[in-house]
Amino acid sequence: MTQQVSDFIITRLKQWKVSHIFGYSGDGNNGLMGALNRADDSITFVQPRHEEMAAFMACGYAKYTGEVGVCMATSGPGAIHLLNGLYDAKKDHVPVVAIVGQQARTALGGEYQQEVDLVSLFKDVAGEFVHLATSPGQVRHLIDRAMRIAAGERTVTAIVVPNDLQSQKAVETPAHAHGTVHSGVGHTSANVVPDEQSLAHAVDILNAGKRVAILVGAGARGAERELEEVANRLGAGVAKALLGRDVLPDDLPYVTGSIGLLGTNPSWTLMAECDTLLMIGSSFPYSEFLPKEGQASGVQIDIEPRMLSMRYPMDVNLIGDTRLTLQALIPLLKHKSDRDWQQAIEKDVAEWWDLLRERAMGEANPINPQRVFWEASQRLPDRCLLSCDSGSATNWYARDLKFRSGMRGSVSGGLATMGNAVPYAIAAKFAYPERVSIAFVGDGAMQMSGNAELLTIRKYWSTWQDPRLIVIVLNNRDLNQVTWEMRVQDGDPKYEASQDLPAFSYAQYAELIGLKGIEVTDPEQIGSAWDKAIANNCPTVLDFHTDPDIPPIPPHISKQQAKAYMSAMLHGDPDALETIKASLRQFSKSFIAKAPRPRRH
Repeated sequence: MTQQVSDFIITRLKQWKVSHIFGYSGDGNNGLMGALNRADDSITFVQPRHEEMAAFMACGYAKYTGEVGVCMATSGPGAIHLLNGLYDAKKDHVPVVAIVGQQARTALGGEYQQEVDLVSLFKDVAGEFVHLATSPGQVRHLIDRAMRIAAGERTVTAIVVPNDLQSQKAVETPAHAHGTVHSGVGHTSANVVPDEQSLAHAVDILNAGKRVAILVGAGARGAERELEEVANRLGAGVAKALLGRDVLPDDLPYVTGSIGLLGTNPSWTLMAECDTLLMIGSSFPYSEFLPKEGQASGVQIDIEPRMLSMRYPMDVNLIGDTRLTLQALIPLLKHKSDRDWQQAIEKDVAEWWDLLRERAMGEANPINPQRVFWEASQRLPDRCLLSCDSGSATNWYARDLKFRSGMRGSVSGGLATMGNAVPYAIAAKFAYPERVSIAFVGDGAMQMSGNAELLTIRKYWSTWQDPRLIVIVLNNRDLNQVTWEMRVQDGDPKYEASQDLPAFSYAQYAELIGLKGIEVTDPEQIGSAWDKAIANNCPTVLDFHTDPDIPPIPPHISKQQAKAYMSAMLHGDPDALETIKASLRQFSKSFIAKAPRPRRH
């Protein structure tokens, strides 16, 4: 049987080692669906409940595996629905290819039903490569270039395939003639190491530093051993950007945890007191949480030249692979005999973990959300795959969870969109069906899209080697992160019309559709609920009724934030009394960030 263009697309994707496609069908891509149906089972097609979720899954799959994620959608509305998930991938620099349908070529330009200028639509999110296929002979190099550019540039690419073209006879090998393109399959990464002069300059700065701070992001993943060696030689502390939470385990005594508004007191102190900053694989954007300009000498390592010296004016910018660059630096770094700086950091970190435990065990109505995460840390299975949604859950994910070596975790970092955690968790299960996947989600994100994706879990869980996928819901009936932003950033009281959420039993819903559901309203049952969920042999929804009035305390409270908070409380916040009481209980744990110690010279 002669191959159609749609069959050739699937065959070519298989040659690129694509094993999963996340997508949704429609008349714009029915030809591609038919080709998948005719193909063998070497590519698994995963059907979510919405195209946005398909793009999130492709993004999550790429994050957890390092491979190119692929998503598909129909023309017009289906393609439009992909955008949020594709921007998530673009902002976090992960490779995703979107293949979308289009109306027939003969109809384009005729205001046809579902006709949208998709090349223009995707021009920003897939700006590195987005093209409309118009001829069978063009398809091979469009697939090859989309895959290679996505992998090489760690970005989003897109191909638009009109539905009438999908059923045309494929051209597997273009004619050897003028005006044809002859592409091939395959991508290999380069071993990029900075030049010796730049390395020497960086070594001079790092060896001269007396109080070295290291900041790692997702780009430092895979260099755990080298990072530990560098930190030990330099007597440094290591802070982690949110996307780098899993780069180093939290049981290392000098790891200060997350940085930023959701970060830790030790990370704040580390940056406030350091005289040297080594930033590795991170584009952490908030300058107020980095050293003041001129305070510290700076060295940055990144594979992307455009990301260098953008967050802090660095003295040396090293373009290179993290692991290889650190390997080149390590023999040249001196082991610092003065360990006072690192020992002070370790003392701060130990005190911080004690403080977090006190906060987590603090009184709440009914459940303190911090305790949900604290109790999880001691129970999380080895090598589990974590995802967290954007919202108040991110605060506790950033601070209270203790990552161990071998665990993976991710969030929507650059875009910080809601709705990512459940599709990430599903993608993680398709990537590693033998490992436990856990999603931390607020009730806002569950009502937005998470509840629908529980049906996707229901559809596929029996195919996974280890069926455990756990969804943790912080059920506080409030768009909680935004409520606190209203109070602390804008000085406005909570606006109930925009912030209150309808009551919903996520545990009962899980049971209704054939999953396990556990509803928890007693803080003393948090641990046992975790134990049951981990012991279950099927997916489980843990529905924790948490207190929306527990404040997500930043590592440093500015006068402006304190003034805004008091303004909100004094101007009619409907939860003012309970919020003030909860805040006082947390403040009583002596949590206010210490003023930076006098800097040693």
